[in-house]
Amino acid sequence: MLNQEVYDELTAKFEKMYGEKPEVVAYAPGRIEVLGNHTDYNEGFVFSAAIDKGTFFAISPSKDESCELTAGDFMETAKFSIRDVKPAKEMSWQNYVTGTFNWLFDGNPSSAKHGFRAMFLGNIPLGAGLSSSAALEMCAALAFSKIYGIEKDRTALAKIGQKAEHTFAGCPCGLLDQASSMYGKAGALVKSDFRTNEFESVPMGDGVAFMMVKSNAKHALVDGAYASRRQACEEAAKYFAGVLRKGGVTHLRDVTMAEWVLYRGGLSETTAKRAVHPIGEDERVLQGAALLAKGDLKGFGALMYDSHESSRSWFENSCEELDAIVDAAKAIPEVYGARLSGGGFGGSCCLLVDPAAADRIAAQISREYKAKFGDEPVCSLIRPSDGAHLV
Repeated sequence: MLNQEVYDELTAKFEKMYGEKPEVVAYAPGRIEVLGNHTDYNEGFVFSAAIDKGTFFAISPSKDESCELTAGDFMETAKFSIRDVKPAKEMSWQNYVTGTFNWLFDGNPSSAKHGFRAMFLGNIPLGAGLSSSAALEMCAALAFSKIYGIEKDRTALAKIGQKAEHTFAGCPCGLLDQASSMYGKAGALVKSDFRTNEFESVPMGDGVAFMMVKSNAKHALVDGAYASRRQACEEAAKYFAGVLRKGGVTHLRDVTMAEWVLYRGGLSETTAKRAVHPIGEDERVLQGAALLAKGDLKGFGALMYDSHESSRSWFENSCEELDAIVDAAKAIPEVYGARLSGGGFGGSCCLLVDPAAADRIAAQISREYKAKFGDEPVCSLIRPSDGAHLV
């Protein structure tokens, strides 16, 4: 089993705390975003992958309406009743789980008939832009569904996790993170169409892997930077709907790069800059799918570099540390492509690499990063892995 040691630690802690083994254990991986940045809420396309690190969620029903939820890493427990499920200001980590529980019951968790005893533990590095929050929501959703006899498909569960993030955790995320965690396959990318919510598996081929390079830049999305980018995209879509095809443009997915060039003058400079990033990203994902079908990994990697340049120059969701990592990667032949991953504003870069050269790549990037910033990034080799499942 992937991450067996985390599973063993979690089940041992659960048994010590409650005197019995958990009735159900579910697992969900984190994700890397490979191409298609901030396109999910613009109803566009994304390439992502489930990673080989994740979170386990262990649960048993309680005999009454009481609920206990324990974060297994620092053994902090939140206690509440199924009749009192609401966003918490204290121990705010619980909101990802309680929000998922709330919306699994359509906002009426008191209909659950009984409470639960649950504990979770994972090994996704926090603040690395690998979506530990979505992994937690998805393994919780699977575990809750099992013990309460709820049957929903993977897309419905992904949407429940997204709604939890919006309403309980206060982050207006798209569906990318939850869908990637749900639909991942070993050795493949997930190609997502966020207009139709269709998710397909695209093989990467052998001899290639990803390296996540975690900067030490502060990574925070709830501070309004994400929300302001999203608002600009929505403003731009309304503008293009007026000047292009009445009723035919609902999101930036419907706008081409050529149309942006022709009509950008009617937008403020900042809104025009924000809009061109997801428009270009959609085109890059579709180009990338054609390149992967031909086995052209270097061509695919070049699109990753283009994507980062768009983040840096247009969307302005990069930072000095992420730019330095990508610039260092460009000088290494065994790195085919590199870009920031996730919301941006800190976090990690995703590199497409030859795994045989992983140690040398990590050493060179770390050396250059340390010379510039005085500390070392965390480099992790990652292979695309299977998505969320019951253990």
